[in-house]
Amino acid sequence: MTASLALIWRHPTLRLIAGLMVLFGAINASLFPYLSYIAINRIGLSDGQFALVLLLASALAVGTSVSAGVITDQRANRRQVALATASATVIGPALMLVAPSPFSLVLCHGILIPVSGTLFGQGFALARLACADRPGQRDAILSGLRALLSLTFLVVLPLWSLAFAAGIDVMSIYLLAAACGALLLVLTLRHWPKDGATPWADPPSGLSLAESLREIGRGHVLLRLGLLGAITAAAALYMVLISLVFAATPGRTASDVALFVALVAGFEVPFMLLLPRLLRFASRTMLIVAGGVLYACFLALIPVLAASPLVWFLPVLAGLSGAATLTLPIAYLQDLMAGRPGAGSSLMALQKVAADSVCAAVFAAGMT
Repeated sequence: MTASLALIWRHPTLRLIAGLMVLFGAINASLFPYLSYIAINRIGLSDGQFALVLLLASALAVGTSVSAGVITDQRANRRQVALATASATVIGPALMLVAPSPFSLVLCHGILIPVSGTLFGQGFALARLACADRPGQRDAILSGLRALLSLTFLVVLPLWSLAFAAGIDVMSIYLLAAACGALLLVLTLRHWPKDGATPWADPPSGLSLAESLREIGRGHVLLRLGLLGAITAAAALYMVLISLVFAATPGRTASDVALFVALVAGFEVPFMLLLPRLLRFASRTMLIVAGGVLYACFLALIPVLAASPLVWFLPVLAGLSGAATLTLPIAYLQDLMAGRPGAGSSLMALQKVAADSVCAAVFAAGMT
């Protein structure tokens, strides 16, 4: 793993993707733990309206990710698509910062942030291409890149915890998100490899839109996407519920939310870095299923232990299970679409929409 991290640092393209992961982590760490609280308690959406925003976000995320994956494979124009989606990381948080309202929240979290999330998958598609001459190191490299996102949570969220304890308003999360979005756009503009000038082969696929969609829609692909979505729905539900559960628990504050989520991310990092070693003894599938079972246990224990000091032991369980369910599906899904890096990475969005749909349905059912 040390060798893989060194390679990421030395390789210009992998170093770019590492920078993107850090900025994505800062944006996600700032926005998602507080989204449900802001939408319901500050903006005034009802539980049902918020569930609709989650569904809209899921639909937009999958539509734009699949479109981007198919188009970039068809035309090998990855830089152009990356720049177009990166701009949404600036516009969405800026809207909520300048004019917070139900309309701005829908635009930001229902449309622009899901569109900007497409760049996450495109980054891993680019990583797959950059690792073409190192197939044996791909799992370790992808785990290292994904661990950087979790590591950013560990850094950013304690800072928010201190800020909220000092009286800073929760809406200030959009200031940091907009600033990180601007940096992400500049980084993409300056360092994303120019189309047609990469050291690796990236020929257009030659497939039509219908042919590309038929590849993605094959039965064995959809079945695995559905199963992965069901497993990872627990992580999506955790991000929605954590601030609401703590807000309803006497003695818990926004600072506790920030600290808890930071600890979860912090424990994910070492377990992610250990995953390549565990793959020597168990298959990806076995580790993903085991991670899903453990994550379900973690989720069930949050409301039970929320008022107890024992709640601070739960991040260890979440880190162990999340390392498997957040990292291993990346290479698993890429291998389902061998030779189509864009389409393979777009499957990450399809997996996420399956998870988010389950999450939204459980949230809506639980609030009725």
